[in-house]
Amino acid sequence: MEKIISVIVPCYNEEQTIPIFYKTVNKVLPSLRGYQIEYIFVDDGSKDQTLAEIEKLCTLDPINVHYISFSRNFGKEAALYAGLKNATGEMVAVMDADLQDPPEQLPAMLAGILDEGYDVVGSRRVDRKGEPAIRSFFSVLFYKLMGKISDAQMVQGVRDFRLMTRQVTDSILEMTEYNRFSKGIFNWVGFKTKYLDYQNRDRIAGKTSWSFWKLFGYSIEGIINFSEVPLMIASAVGIIAFLLAILSMAFIVVRKIFYGGSVNGWASLVTIVLGMGGLQLFCLGIVGKYIGNIYLEVKKRPIYIIKKQK
Repeated sequence: MEKIISVIVPCYNEEQTIPIFYKTVNKVLPSLRGYQIEYIFVDDGSKDQTLAEIEKLCTLDPINVHYISFSRNFGKEAALYAGLKNATGEMVAVMDADLQDPPEQLPAMLAGILDEGYDVVGSRRVDRKGEPAIRSFFSVLFYKLMGKISDAQMVQGVRDFRLMTRQVTDSILEMTEYNRFSKGIFNWVGFKTKYLDYQNRDRIAGKTSWSFWKLFGYSIEGIINFSEVPLMIASAVGIIAFLLAILSMAFIVVRKIFYGGSVNGWASLVTIVLGMGGLQLFCLGIVGKYIGNIYLEVKKRPIYIIKKQK
């Protein structure tokens, strides 16, 4: 029976990187102990010639190269899920097409599973050289925050790039939620995991589709999906505001009884009202985000729609 590693590659506007990625990954084949690579490219509604480049690879290597093309852009999380559902290998890897994930680590990942008994061997970026300082700062802050408020403990600098056994892959597929955060899901399912360190790498070609605000929104989704702490914060803010209001009323009554006169200071009153209104809206926003996620879940919409597949 042929031994297969399924390599899932989410793609969005990656026409320049696809051919280079395929050639580079193929170079590690002799070191994979007889395993063959099954490529599963997932075209996430690209607007360039990404699909055409993938189809060229299918023509050159029809046995090992497969693809899924979405009807529109559903996001990387949907692409990862689609790739996992269609993977047939006994080992499954997740990689980015831009080669910021070093393919030469695949043999060491395989050795970690076969020789050391790990279920998952992932990658961890030990520096952020070349990345904007503000992005690095918020990334470090996000990992520290998630480590304190979430059950899904994520290692600083961890990437989606990893090699997993079939058992781990099947466990991830059992989590069918619409609002997906793969970094959290990978950690939530557990299993014996090891991480390999590597230095940060630049893209081989093209431009990233991840802006600062997209990453910021993605991190918010991760916090909402894997922690109830924001709801606890909203509740705590409400309780503190209520207690302050009780104390303020008691102060006003006592002052009226013993000193008489009315309380002056309309400006301060308006400031307090505006402040309390802002806190209420903040708390409603947190609650609303959770309710919005529930709304999307109960609608049971498909995570993605396939337009073309091979």
